[in-house]
Amino acid sequence: MSKVRVLVGTRKGAFILTSDGKRAKWDVDGPHFGGWEIYHVKGSPVDPNRLYVSQTSGWFGQIIQRSDDGGRTWFQPGTKPGEPTKTPEGMPMGESNKFVYDTSPGTGKPLTTHQWYDGSQHPWEFKRVWHLEPSLTDPDTIYAGVEDAALFRTTDGGQTWHELAELRGHGTGPKWAPGAGGMGLHTILLDAKNHDRIYTAISAAGVFRTDDAGRTWRPINRGLVSQQIPDPNAEVGHCVHRIAMHRSRPDVLFMQKHWDVMRSDNGGESWQEISGNLPTDFGFVIDVHAHEPETIYVVPIKSDSEHYPPDGKLRVYRSRTGGREWEALTKGLPQRNCYVDVLRDAMAVDSLDKCGVYFGTTGGQVYASADAGDTWAPIVRDLPGVLSVEVQVLP
Repeated sequence: MSKVRVLVGTRKGAFILTSDGKRAKWDVDGPHFGGWEIYHVKGSPVDPNRLYVSQTSGWFGQIIQRSDDGGRTWFQPGTKPGEPTKTPEGMPMGESNKFVYDTSPGTGKPLTTHQWYDGSQHPWEFKRVWHLEPSLTDPDTIYAGVEDAALFRTTDGGQTWHELAELRGHGTGPKWAPGAGGMGLHTILLDAKNHDRIYTAISAAGVFRTDDAGRTWRPINRGLVSQQIPDPNAEVGHCVHRIAMHRSRPDVLFMQKHWDVMRSDNGGESWQEISGNLPTDFGFVIDVHAHEPETIYVVPIKSDSEHYPPDGKLRVYRSRTGGREWEALTKGLPQRNCYVDVLRDAMAVDSLDKCGVYFGTTGGQVYASADAGDTWAPIVRDLPGVLSVEVQVLP
């Protein structure tokens, strides 16, 4: 029987949750890197025991950790397994793993600036890694989305990272602005059918696509409307919270935006709203069923100022019609006095049949459904606030 491994990043460490294919009983291992913010933990689809962690601290900076044995042991790329982790006290952020921003020739200055909250221009900074996306074909190649918004890639298992600088340097960078949580590149989708195509999403800038492995980029935001920006139909400036796709249909994208759930059937060339009968169209997460490309999941949040479920009822909403109709999934979830949030990277689906769905909350609960959302149960309670959830099915 297959095993399932759930990787959880929290505000005070990483946790690894494991079960058999029945997904009824879970073992909890952690915290790894206790006390550190773990923005993301993700495993390679090529080698499931190759795990990567984004470990960050406002005091010590940013570190990438790696495991080659499914999380039993960890090391910082550039050191040897078993060596103590180097704490980069006194180092500039990112120096410990050699994140290298591209710069204008001979100047040492960033290629562009970005827009600040007050409309002024602000120089780029490296603050943290929000998202790690391992290659679909090579365990040593990983993409990293960072704050301030930029895309990096390593091809040596995390020892050195280099920016795909054409993304922020292609012309619209000065119009990008931070959302309330910072200006992060938080979503990276790799096209399983066309390895030269990559989608990224940035808050608050929008969705961008490359068709040549990162050499050139363009915004793909036509159809998005954001009332809170000067031009509601602008080419960039939209606060996209998350995008998702089914790997069998990489031209069909689903989006949870800062207000509005959206869909594209042409690789992001145009978008249509599919919020339908949702109680509110604000939220952060969105994901797709492993075997049903028209089945999608969201977790509505009351508003952009009240980050908790409407009426204090934690409900996952599922659409089996690609967004035309939505149903509330409540069995096993708290339906009174629940005021947690579910952040943008905190939902995942597994590939078993029936498909498993998992999400974590800012209250430290991780919920799982082994029947595609029909019923739910907590895997674990009382963790630190959950920042990310990923799942692996192991042979």
